[in-house]
Amino acid sequence: MNRQPMFTPQQLLSFVAVCETASFTRAAERVHLSQSTVSQQVRRLEEMVGKALLQRTSHQVALTEEGEKLLGYARRIIALNGEAHDVLSDKWRDGIVRIGVPEDFAAPTASLLAGFSRQHPQLRLDVMSGMYVDLHRAWQREELDLMLIKQPGGDRPLAARPEPLLWLDSAEHPCFDQTPLPLVVFPQQGLYREEMCQTLDALGRSWRISYSSASLVALASASAAGLGLTLLPVSCRLPGHRVLGSAEGLPVISHFELALFCRKPQDALQQALAAALVQFCQLQWQ
Repeated sequence: MNRQPMFTPQQLLSFVAVCETASFTRAAERVHLSQSTVSQQVRRLEEMVGKALLQRTSHQVALTEEGEKLLGYARRIIALNGEAHDVLSDKWRDGIVRIGVPEDFAAPTASLLAGFSRQHPQLRLDVMSGMYVDLHRAWQREELDLMLIKQPGGDRPLAARPEPLLWLDSAEHPCFDQTPLPLVVFPQQGLYREEMCQTLDALGRSWRISYSSASLVALASASAAGLGLTLLPVSCRLPGHRVLGSAEGLPVISHFELALFCRKPQDALQQALAAALVQFCQLQWQ
């Protein structure tokens, strides 16, 4: 029976290192190999799949579309390899729990997660913080066991609470009367972006993207400084903001929630951590 060629862990480690450092030199330093060896391993991967994985110039290295597809699989294979070793070596007798949290909840939940980890020293807790789109994709790829996420109402979570949003402009340097209206938003497919654009289109307002960032802190600071209008959770309001609403013709956006998902709610440790997060975030069991 014919078999497909197998990617080796070292090939994948080198490929991921090049993708994450955007440099063969820095990747070689990370994986403790020579630059020529890393280059050979990436070329071998390209030969195996029959497609270019990287675009190389004299100044930079960038992923091709096929390279981006492989990167997700490579990270999963490397992670599974490490998990298998840890579980079989009996280092983590209580297993591994992988949890994803929104960027603005990473710091607030850090003490809770660290305390839970200390209470269960034989449990390996892997935490991922990121944007909605990144967390949701990781959940769909079954790379997370618990996910605390901000989302439009949709899939039924284990627990949830409403996530009130505010239209925020700068108090000192307001932008709302500008044409086109500058917007401070998440990148493409980021939360609240589509709601902002659709609302302004419905109002007949012309707009432009003046500032884009994956960081809630950056978006809040940019809008308070006068770079544009934004739509963010109530908790992100700064002293330099002014809140807009019905007086400006802007509707209340009320269909977002902070939701908790658990892949195996019957698992005792996942259930215990989920319960701690429900209490900490003031969620309601669904």
